[in-house]
Amino acid sequence: MARRYDCNDATDRATGLREAASAVRRGELVVLPTDTVYGIGADAFSSEAVADLLAAKGRGRNMPTPVLIGSPNTLHGLVTDFSEQAWELVDAFWPGALTLVARHQPSLQWDLGDTRGTVAIRMPLHPVAIELLTEVGPMAVSSANLTGHPAPEDCDAAQGMLGDSVSVYLDGGPTPGIVPSSIVDVTGKTPVLLRAGALGADELRKVVPDLEVAN
Repeated sequence: MARRYDCNDATDRATGLREAASAVRRGELVVLPTDTVYGIGADAFSSEAVADLLAAKGRGRNMPTPVLIGSPNTLHGLVTDFSEQAWELVDAFWPGALTLVARHQPSLQWDLGDTRGTVAIRMPLHPVAIELLTEVGPMAVSSANLTGHPAPEDCDAAQGMLGDSVSVYLDGGPTPGIVPSSIVDVTGKTPVLLRAGALGADELRKVVPDLEVAN
């Protein structure tokens, strides 16, 4: 039976975060608010939990799960060949709606799907998400919807789609909107904008002037 906690109530929020952290450590799924939409999350280092996440969404391995982190410092243990331009993007736009596709450390024991040695990684600008990520470490997080359905802007919509496949729902109220994060590939010499979301090419070029835009 899924449990739901109102994160706008201080007591319920504390209990919910504690229960969510315990659930993640047990390899279970949780739903959490972010600065874009609600996400369904799991321990990034539990291949079974990530497989359960993909199954709950009806999503294939060909669409790997992004990873959310609670601090830029966490990047040091997760990525390799991270360029100076990539760090400049982190400094300018994290926490926020910017996802970076980077090469992950080859020694990492995780299975996020068919990633071909890369990881899509982001630090969200939401206090509930940050607090949970700080407590449990990197989480594989995807939008909390069934594949083919709209990404949820409130906890009711997420719970209506995912039901008891999720152990804990953290209800932070409506999210700011459904504008997705922008995605920039930093695996090469020049950053490439793969998806323009909350941040457009012009704004990103203020930090990395040679940014390219994918066709």
